[in-house]
Amino acid sequence: MEIHENQLLRFTTAGSVDDGKSTLIGRLLFDSKAIFEDQLQAVETTSKRKGHEGVDLALFTDGLRDEREQGITIDVAYRYFTTPKRKFIIADTPGHIQYTRNMVTGASTANAALILIDARHGVIEQTKRHAFIASLLQIPHVVVCINKMDLVDFSEKVYHDIINQFEEFSSKLYVKDIRFLPISALLGDNVVNRSTNMDWYQGAPLLYTLENLHISSDINKIDARFPVQTVLRPQSQDFLDYRGYAGKVASGIFRPNDEIAVLPSGFTSKIKSIDTFDGEVKEAFAPMSVTLTLEDDIDVSRGDMIVKVNNQPKAEQEFSAMICWLNNEPAKPRAKYTILHTSNEQTAMIKSVLYKIDINTYGRDEENKDLNMNDIARVTIRTTRRLMIDEYRDNRTTGSFVLIDPLTNETVAAGMIM
Repeated sequence: MEIHENQLLRFTTAGSVDDGKSTLIGRLLFDSKAIFEDQLQAVETTSKRKGHEGVDLALFTDGLRDEREQGITIDVAYRYFTTPKRKFIIADTPGHIQYTRNMVTGASTANAALILIDARHGVIEQTKRHAFIASLLQIPHVVVCINKMDLVDFSEKVYHDIINQFEEFSSKLYVKDIRFLPISALLGDNVVNRSTNMDWYQGAPLLYTLENLHISSDINKIDARFPVQTVLRPQSQDFLDYRGYAGKVASGIFRPNDEIAVLPSGFTSKIKSIDTFDGEVKEAFAPMSVTLTLEDDIDVSRGDMIVKVNNQPKAEQEFSAMICWLNNEPAKPRAKYTILHTSNEQTAMIKSVLYKIDINTYGRDEENKDLNMNDIARVTIRTTRRLMIDEYRDNRTTGSFVLIDPLTNETVAAGMIM
């Protein structure tokens, strides 16, 4: 399969505390020479102060000083590196269970997820939680890195036992491609170079695997959706009659003369022109930011959506969604939240909790419906006005939303419309 030179791959890391996520990313960064001198000096200083003989690779991803001092990842750490074959953006997410919500942030735009498992401990609850979130967010590739193989004498049996443990529950996940690698992030086995300690493993090392993963666009190219962010009415003498609707194309393709509908009003018109900073263009597609002008003078405002007449999303005030509860405080029954969906912002509430997901079994818990931090549940959302929605599996942009507590302004939940 042909890989375009310098094609971008976004991937996230996930695993439990001390599974070696940051060490693995540090190894990739260090070996690809993607470390700045001042960062290397800061990490060397901290490593010496902590009594390490060499450089602690894990510290390269811990950008906050508190993280380096405590030796844990707190925030999602984004890092960038390049090989001759591909560019990479890494989201290193925390392993502590109270930071599971951060994985939702780090994984929301990922093409692949690296799930690390400590070879000594095998599959644990956090492994299942992270695998389920990867499935829920429809990440197409999951690479299961069985780390710290040096601490189990590079045992082939341990490796295959963990694969069997993972496959017992992964059959219930919606992931297209799952791969397994035995590695030692600390020593570098099967990270960039093939391991001499595990000659029984005939697969490719991690970097080669990442360089050759097929990246398919997650942008829906069929359903044309244009959430309006603002209305442009220039005051200059040359543009007195100009009225444009600015925004970012969420999906599909728009061209002049296309017959469109403005939702939720239902008014119809045709696209007169598609304008950019550099002038008019003949077509606009995701993720371009453009301004549309219409043939007719109709009422359009922020939060409306311009779509093709013959291909429209659902306009709903009540819908079903899977949500990840992100807040320290539990959800309040029928409390009012602010929902952000594309450019639309309005009041909403969780009308009902249909069931929660039991992370250990992936079964439905229909008895305990209290939503606490890190809970994943299927709920019914009710909004004050209609939203223009698609299912998340069809359109990541118009199929997702966040809920915000209007009193604290904290993001309390991320949702995927079913």
